[in-house]
Amino acid sequence: MEIANVEGRGSLIIDGRVVDIESATAGRISSDPMELVDLRNHSLLAEVQPDAGSSELIESSLGPPVPRPGKVIAIAINYRSHAEESNKAIPTEPHVMAKFPTCITGPQDDVFMHDLKMVDYEAELVLAIGRAGVRISRASAWEHIAGLMVGNDVSDRNEQFRPPIKQFSMAKSYDRFGPTGPVLVTSDDLPSRDDLEISLKVDGELRQQARTSDFIFPVPVLVEWLSRYVTLEVGDLIFTGTTGGVGDSMDPPTYLRDGQVVEASIEKIGTIRNRFVAGSLP
Repeated sequence: MEIANVEGRGSLIIDGRVVDIESATAGRISSDPMELVDLRNHSLLAEVQPDAGSSELIESSLGPPVPRPGKVIAIAINYRSHAEESNKAIPTEPHVMAKFPTCITGPQDDVFMHDLKMVDYEAELVLAIGRAGVRISRASAWEHIAGLMVGNDVSDRNEQFRPPIKQFSMAKSYDRFGPTGPVLVTSDDLPSRDDLEISLKVDGELRQQARTSDFIFPVPVLVEWLSRYVTLEVGDLIFTGTTGGVGDSMDPPTYLRDGQVVEASIEKIGTIRNRFVAGSLP
């Protein structure tokens, strides 16, 4: 299934058409997109079919599929290529940081850079938790995942590495520094869910390209490891890490400029396109 937030309403995308879930289920599932993340509702969602009231999808109408996550957990250094370009040793366990939930924005939204000079991109596979759990085994990890989407872990590198204390979470949590989408795809629609191509372009120039099979810590390992420490709840998001090719590691370092368009893509899921704009939210 392709789960979407269309103008703030929970919807399914079926054959390129929008099916409003509140209408299609006669109110058994409300219009809140967060209800579509809950795996308890997925058996009913699977019965939904397009009807005469369904409309053609307009990409500009899409919002973040999971608009109000409880927690947004981000993983650092989960591809060897990123470890190598960052001059980091290959980690022996996941390195975790947070993105605050207010950073989440949609797949077509502008990202405002304020007066920052070192804004960078990070294409990532994002997991949405659909069934709560703690101490989840890796064997059952996928049973807790509602779906997958594309994310861009936007980062202010100046704040991230500014002495005396590195501020990873703050640097990644400005408003709109977490574009996600375009839809949330359930894993049963992804026969190769552990091996997906991921890429990122800036103004059409390919900057990042890898496969999620290159993860140092695959999805089941991440879910098992994280749930040792915290309860993963319905609607939580996990940004699974980025591959090599970030602007901060280019020679010379190359950061995003006013007006540039960043496209992050994952095969079988789709593409998010965000224009980066100087200044603040209006």
